[in-house]
Amino acid sequence: MGQKINPLGFRLGTTQKHHSFWFAQPKNYSEGLQEDKKIRNCIKNYIQKNSRKTDSGSSSEVITHIEIQKEIDTIHVIIHIGFPNLLKKKGAIEELEKDLQKEVNSVNQRLNIAIEKVKEPYRQPNILAEYIAFQLKNRVSFRKAMKKAIELTKKADIRGVKVKIAGRLGGKEIARAECIKKGRLPLQTIRAKIDYCCYPIRTIYGVLGVKIWIFVDEE
Repeated sequence: MGQKINPLGFRLGTTQKHHSFWFAQPKNYSEGLQEDKKIRNCIKNYIQKNSRKTDSGSSSEVITHIEIQKEIDTIHVIIHIGFPNLLKKKGAIEELEKDLQKEVNSVNQRLNIAIEKVKEPYRQPNILAEYIAFQLKNRVSFRKAMKKAIELTKKADIRGVKVKIAGRLGGKEIARAECIKKGRLPLQTIRAKIDYCCYPIRTIYGVLGVKIWIFVDEE
């Protein structure tokens, strides 16, 4: 079971919580779901357009997750980000609010955007996946990029990590998968808190897929 299901969905309600908090009637549920997706895509596109690459190789703005809380007249959007340099600039939040207001179905609802910086950036699989993607696009060996990503996790307090890359690795004609693991990774234990992400990388050889599992702690 632990190998056949998304680790986050498998632990939903125990060690993993929802990223959307709102209530809707059954006939309006699909509209609210589509609205959440538009809000998340709008934020990611805005940051992707305006962010810059740092000297370390990762993007200066990497979103770990976005929480959406809906009330009667207000939509609270909490952006959890690794390095919030762009959104701290003057006028960035106001510009983002204007873009998001176009995606909201109701004109009467106002937006409230909050930024929360992640305390340990290299504990988040999205940031490690962004780092690996940048290295592969710059023709760095995939094994070297995977090992370097695992070395970055030494700064964070974790108990295990696993990185898997699949596709035409190194430009080979036949696609294959490579995996590196360090520490424990109890996928079948529900009380084990595991962060997971699946990240596509577009290269000149085709699309590569990166999966990262991080065993944070056990409750």
